[in-house]
Formats: sequence, C-alpha cells, structure tokens
Amino acid sequence: MPSPTEVKLVPNKTRERLNDRQVVDYEAHREKMVKWLLNMGKDPDRVEGYALETVKGRIYRIDRFYRFVWDNLEDGYTKRVTTEHADKFMEHLAYSDHANSYKSQYMKALKMLFKWRHHQFGEENWDPEITFYGSNSTTQPRDFFTKDERSKIRKAALEYGSIPTYSNLSPEESDKWKAHLAQRFEKPKEEVTESDWSKANGWKTPSLVWTSLDAGLRPIEVARATTQWVDTENGLLRIPKEDSSKNTDNWIVGLRDETSQALRRWLKERENHEKYSDTDKIWLTRNGNPYSSNSLSYLLENLCEIADIPQDNRQISWYTIRHSVGTYMTREEDLAAAQAQLRHKSQQTTMRYDQAPVEDRKEALNKMG
Repeated sequence: MPSPTEVKLVPNKTRERLNDRQVVDYEAHREKMVKWLLNMGKDPDRVEGYALETVKGRIYRIDRFYRFVWDNLEDGYTKRVTTEHADKFMEHLAYSDHANSYKSQYMKALKMLFKWRHHQFGEENWDPEITFYGSNSTTQPRDFFTKDERSKIRKAALEYGSIPTYSNLSPEESDKWKAHLAQRFEKPKEEVTESDWSKANGWKTPSLVWTSLDAGLRPIEVARATTQWVDTENGLLRIPKEDSSKNTDNWIVGLRDETSQALRRWLKERENHEKYSDTDKIWLTRNGNPYSSNSLSYLLENLCEIADIPQDNRQISWYTIRHSVGTYMTREEDLAAAQAQLRHKSQQTTMRYDQAPVEDRKEALNKMG
C-alpha cells in the first residue's frame, strides 16, 4: 500500500519561506491529505485511492496553488483555502502563456484538493468558473513521434551514454574516459576497470526504450515491469492485470525481434549488477530506484537531443512514445490491434488514434497537386 512517506510533503521552495512551526503545521496538513488521496480519494465509497504517481504530480501542483494564495490573496501562510481562491488561480492561469494541457493539470489537482476538503471538512465541492481542456480531453491524442522520429529514437538509444571501446584508446584518452566513468559511477578514478566500460555500453537503455516503442509502456508500467513479464523466445510481454495500469485483464503484447534480442542481452547483463540482486524489476535508475515520469522525461529529452528531434512548440513526454504506437498501429492494422497493443479497456479510448498521420496528409497533398 502506498505511503505518504513516498511523497515530498513540503517542497524546498515552500520549506524555505515558512518558519519551523509553520513547516510542521503544513506538513501535518499535507500528510492527512496525501493519506486520504492514496487510500480513498478516487472512490471513497469503495475505499479506492489514486495511484502514487498521480498523487505525486498533483500534490506538487496543489502546493503551487497554496503559495499563490499566500502571496496574492491572503496575508501570508494559511491552510484555509477556498473555492474563490481556486477561481482566482484559474483566472491567473488563463492569462499565462502556458499551454491548455498545463492549465488543465492544475485544474485537476485543485479538483482533487477540494474533493478532499469536502470529505474532510464538509466544505463545498469546487465547480470551476473557468475550465481548461487538455489534450486528453479532446478526440485527438497528444503529440506523437513520426515514423522517422521513432526510428531516430531507436538509434539514439544505442548511442545514449556509450563510450569508445577500451582497446581503441590511447593512454591519454583512456585516462580521460576513466575520469568520466569515475564521475558517472561515483567511484574513485583508480577503481575504474575495463568492466566499467562494458557497463557504460550496456543494454539497459536500448531495451527500455525499444520495449516502450513497441508496447507503448506508460511510465507506471516501466516502473512496475518485472522479469516475469518477458518472454523473449516468443517476442512477447505478458503483463498481469495487477501491473497493467487502468486495466482489469491480463495482456499479451507483441515485440519486435530486435527488441526481444535487446531484452535478452539486458536480462543476462542485469544478473551481474548488485542493485538487482534483491528485486525482479527489469529496469532501475542509476540510483537504484524505479523509473518515474520525471526520470523518463529526462531520458527522452536526451534521446531527442542525440537524434536531433525538434522539441520546440511540442508537448513531448514519455506518453509521446505511447501515442505514436497507437497512431501507427491503427494505421497499419486496425483499432482492435491498437486497443490490444495499448491495453485499453474501451475502444472509445483507442479511437483517439484513428487519424491520418502527417505523412499520409502530405502524400495526399502531393497527389492533389
């Protein structure tokens, strides 16, 4: 069961502006909120809570809202926030330059906050005067990678973090790369060995990225993925219902041959890493933690830079990979195939991907003359 201790209750910016007693008071307030959200928030009647990753993102946005109230609507620190405060904050966002998807995330966070306040204190639920609709609220999916961009990301995963072969380096070059690896693996330079070269050029990142490009893995599924999911002999992921986000069925997801090969190599290599000795997680970060939306976004940003994929005027996140799977699976096969590959309960959800990719539209324009 998720615990409030897994959520940062008082972000650093807030901690810096409050005195010690206010921090203690605010932390206790937030702990009660997080505990309720994790255990009951989604459906109090059925005692069903929100996912930990959902709470982490929204509780951070709720903190931003509180700070806005302290700075603009009240005379400093208070835990007493109202629906009028929320409407003022929405008005503030309406005049900002942020995308509607950004504003929509704050609206969802505040709805969650006032849902808790309604159950905790009997206060009124919030019906916002200004409503923002993010990309999830339309009939179209969010931004997705083109087929060419998917290919570039696949190649970039092979380059990410790689270094020259040890035997091809001069003594001077070897010394320079030893210093690099010492910093990367947080160990003294004199303890760097040839095995660290192999570790740097390992198959963790390619297997993670390629599997996500095939299966459209959500961030929470990357974090939950275990070795039991993998069937490299048949080129499949077998995802149990308890691990497949938002679903109640077991799922079998197809993989490319190259992806199965990368997974096979990584699983063999993984056995030599001590941090995996007491876990069946397929992938962990350098610090030994499951991947999160933030760490995956950081990885994707670096991959886009390596691949020279423009990121300006686009809303790129790990879900951009997933949306590309849905769009092109629908194009190449049909909605049923996309629904199965993306693990959607309802075909209505998959229908968002039933659109002509930009390549098809360009081709139509060329034919039109």
